[in-house]
Amino acid sequence: MSEDKKTEQAVAEKTETPKTEVPATAQPTGADTAKTSSDRPARSSAPRGGARRSFGGKKPFRKGSRFRSERPKPEFEQKIINISRVTRVVKGGRRLSFRVDMAIGDQKGRVGLGSGKATDTSLAIQKAFAQARKNLIKVKLTKSRSIEHIVNAKVTAARVEMMPNKGRGLVAGSTMRTILQLAGITDVTAKIHSRSKNKLNNAKASIEALKAFSIPLPKVTEAPKREERRGGRGGRSFNREGGQRRTPSNR
Repeated sequence: MSEDKKTEQAVAEKTETPKTEVPATAQPTGADTAKTSSDRPARSSAPRGGARRSFGGKKPFRKGSRFRSERPKPEFEQKIINISRVTRVVKGGRRLSFRVDMAIGDQKGRVGLGSGKATDTSLAIQKAFAQARKNLIKVKLTKSRSIEHIVNAKVTAARVEMMPNKGRGLVAGSTMRTILQLAGITDVTAKIHSRSKNKLNNAKASIEALKAFSIPLPKVTEAPKREERRGGRGGRSFNREGGQRRTPSNR
């Protein structure tokens, strides 16, 4: 045997780990194995995942915030008919603004239409809502929430027609359907006889047709508050025009 083989054999013997023999007393018997297997809990076949827990098909109770309160239902339902961008050419360039056309109603006969213009859409929506509230009309409905007779209306190039039907529901399209739904009208067939695609004009024609069944309604006006100023000497009060107001002490 050559010297190279002898050295390889010696290195192999050093690297081999000695096998330890387990004594007979330390080896578990059949009874011990049965005992240890019975002590262990049985594994379930359900998929693992501790994050998800089942509550018997019911949602877990979560304590809500004590400051949370139910919001009151708004008086009018509002729907935006059209949003358009308006460009105005001035000396320095172009000024962009937005125009919003909105219809509101309470589905109990009251309906209104308004439009607002501003540089921001949210401000334009507020202006349109305020104008629509000022232009409210009250429609007299029948027992079946329909209209009494056939009516026609024309505004600029838009020409519409409404007629009652028995049990067919609301048959209308475009902005006419929006106006009739907000007014709470059913069992009506409405048609647009013109080729006008202007949504605002069609909505105005629908409002004009419903005015044939309108009931007088007090207009919503916001009167400016009267400001009063009180002087520092003698407790004199002045009205908005600057004149002195009469008080019991001055009489």
